[in-house]
Amino acid sequence: MEAQHKLQAVIENIEKVMIGKKHIAELSLVSLLAKGHVLLEDVPGVGKTVMVRALAKSLSAEFKRIQFTPDLLPSDVVGVSIYNPKEMEFHFRPGPIMGNIVLADEINRTSPKTQSALLEAMEEASVTIDGETVDIGQPFFVMATQNPVEYEGTYPLPEAQLDRFLLKMKMGYPTKVDEIEVLRRAEGESPLKNLQAVITIEELIGLQKQVDEVAVSDLLKEYIVSIAQATREHTAIYLGASPRASIALMKASQAYALLKGRNYVTPDDVQYLAPFVFSHRLLLKPEIRYENLTAEDIVARVLASVPVPVGKTEAR
Repeated sequence: MEAQHKLQAVIENIEKVMIGKKHIAELSLVSLLAKGHVLLEDVPGVGKTVMVRALAKSLSAEFKRIQFTPDLLPSDVVGVSIYNPKEMEFHFRPGPIMGNIVLADEINRTSPKTQSALLEAMEEASVTIDGETVDIGQPFFVMATQNPVEYEGTYPLPEAQLDRFLLKMKMGYPTKVDEIEVLRRAEGESPLKNLQAVITIEELIGLQKQVDEVAVSDLLKEYIVSIAQATREHTAIYLGASPRASIALMKASQAYALLKGRNYVTPDDVQYLAPFVFSHRLLLKPEIRYENLTAEDIVARVLASVPVPVGKTEAR
């Protein structure tokens, strides 16, 4: 399948820079193909920025980086209209959000007002400046990072913004063998510097269109909804997965199937992606924290409780 070959070429290209993080590269591509965004939660220094840069270079896409700080203003993100006295009119100066691949670094270090500036961009692929709507070029992909350790001076992301991220994942520390390889590569010139694009923007947009053609049977649609409803009825969950989450899981499953060279979704696709799609969208009851249970643990229990569809799942 031609699509699979192209996508595997992107993953192999990223692996020239990132060691032992193939699953992160795959999930990032899944989100990009499904026209979603990624929230990457991890400690500093594990390669989050390098990962996004490698992805952008592999796609020959315009890369932008926003370093979120407490004093960052919404206009610093989306842009601002500046008055030109000679022409006697305002000109729009675009902000860093107007790119193809955008790294929103340490997103929880800025104020909720600035965080909300991302909402329209992430959902509508456009920004509103002085009452005028400006479209963001396609493809448009935001990978935001937040640090789970340094809570001092951070602002928790509101549920409405968390819901805009298709996937949430953690990169994690490398294994000992992988870290030794990282040191070996660091002795010479950075592999990122010489990384070349392997597919064009036009090819990527074509692949995004192919995602919609991946078949999802009625049995699997029912399975996805059953998982979402089970989160709403679970005793440990205060706020379950929304219909938006169900759509996100279906779209992510279609993109993952395309990545694996299939034109249909399987129950395994849904089960693999459900924790990445649902966990950050759930609000757990306060008493659950004392049991040392995470949202990922609860999603695993939900998946175990929902019967897997039996029958033909390869057709609509």
